[in-house]
Amino acid sequence: MELRHLLYFKAVAELLHFSKAAERLHISQPPLTRQIKELEAELGVLLFHRNNKRVLLTDAGHYFLRECEALIQHLERSKQVVKQIHESVSGEFHIGYISSTPLSSLASVLRALSSNYPLLKTRLYELSTAKQVKALEQGKLDVGILRAPVASTQLEISSLWQDQFVFACSKEKLIPLRADDLSRAHFISYNSSYAPYYHEQLIACCRRIGFEPQIAHQCNNMYSILSLVENGLGVAVVPASVTSQYPHLNLHFTEIKGIPVYTEIVMAHRGDTKHAALASFKEWSRFLAPI
Repeated sequence: MELRHLLYFKAVAELLHFSKAAERLHISQPPLTRQIKELEAELGVLLFHRNNKRVLLTDAGHYFLRECEALIQHLERSKQVVKQIHESVSGEFHIGYISSTPLSSLASVLRALSSNYPLLKTRLYELSTAKQVKALEQGKLDVGILRAPVASTQLEISSLWQDQFVFACSKEKLIPLRADDLSRAHFISYNSSYAPYYHEQLIACCRRIGFEPQIAHQCNNMYSILSLVENGLGVAVVPASVTSQYPHLNLHFTEIKGIPVYTEIVMAHRGDTKHAALASFKEWSRFLAPI
């Protein structure tokens, strides 16, 4: 069995169509069909049910697809590690972060990295927690700044800081922090599918105050949320760390006292990451916490 057998099988299994798979692989269909038959013969199983109208995976095919994906992912990760070792600190360092990360604090860490590793190129990616976890697991990111909880057995997690929530509204449309007033207000928050745990914390916080929020607008980054608030389209419950990040926005923030609901920001990386800059980034990560 060779790597090409796995790649050919994976293409057919994903597309369930030999002609389309051959087109994706840039080969003609007869050799692809022959390679799949060779693989089935070597394994001694039937991987596909196929006739003139459709192609379907057998139970054995479904299992083998999962194993192929894991093997190919492991191979890709090995290639990343080898590249990291070869390039050492003269290559690239890929950093993911959520949109509420204090950018001035992140800039301080990047300046320290640049000073100590002048040949290192940093690549920044603003991504949701879920997308960062996937990218970290696949080796596409070296380190991530994301929001707990992080459900992954492949990643090492360390806490950076805990953020209490504050109430944000436009200075032009002040709304008291009272349940009766807030129950009638329109709320702006992250998209529930983009940041599900944050969304749950928002709901929990509002319920502790004594009302059910009417979420009128959903966004995929903190700046968009606060911009809509400034323009009078609603109010928001946001982490306290963002209150000093956008001084040009005409916003009023109110501390939510006595509500034990908070969000935790963590740093994550794969346990087998070999990038030489990672240790330094972890050491300087204490500067990421808002002052």
